[in-house]
Amino acid sequence: MNRIDTASLSSIIPFSFIGQFDRKIRIIQAGVWLLLVFPLWLATEAIAPQIVQAYTARVDLAIDSLPQENYNTVLSRAEAVARTAVQRSFDQDILATEVSIIVTVQNHGRIAPVLTLDVSRVQWKQIPDPQSWATYFKTARSLLLFE
Repeated sequence: MNRIDTASLSSIIPFSFIGQFDRKIRIIQAGVWLLLVFPLWLATEAIAPQIVQAYTARVDLAIDSLPQENYNTVLSRAEAVARTAVQRSFDQDILATEVSIIVTVQNHGRIAPVLTLDVSRVQWKQIPDPQSWATYFKTARSLLLFE
C-alpha cells in the first residue's frame, strides 16, 4: 500500500513569501475600490452638489442726535449709516445673502428705533437705495421729542 503524504501549503511555502502576496492582494483590492468609488462619487456630486449655507447678517447701529438738529436731518443721517452698513456687510461677507439693519437714535437721553432695513444681495445690486428697502417707525419722532 502506498502512503501519500498531503502536506499543508504553509509547510511547503515559507510564511514571508505568503505575506508578500497578502500585501499585494490588499493593495490591489484598495486600488479596485478606489477605481470603482471615485467615479460614483464624482457622478453624485455632479447631479446633486453640496448645499451652500448662506445666512442673514444682522447689524444694530446707534447714532446720537447733534444739538440743534431736526428729525429730518437725523433721519437722513440714519439712512446714510444704513446704506454704508449694508454695503460693508455684503463686501465683507460673501456668504451673507441678506442684511437686516436696525438704526436707533439717541436724543436728550431718549433712545428709539428710527428705521429697519431688510434687503437681499440681489435686491441691493438692482437698487442700492436704503429708502427703497427701509421701514420707518412713525412714532420715533414723538418718542425722541423732536416735535
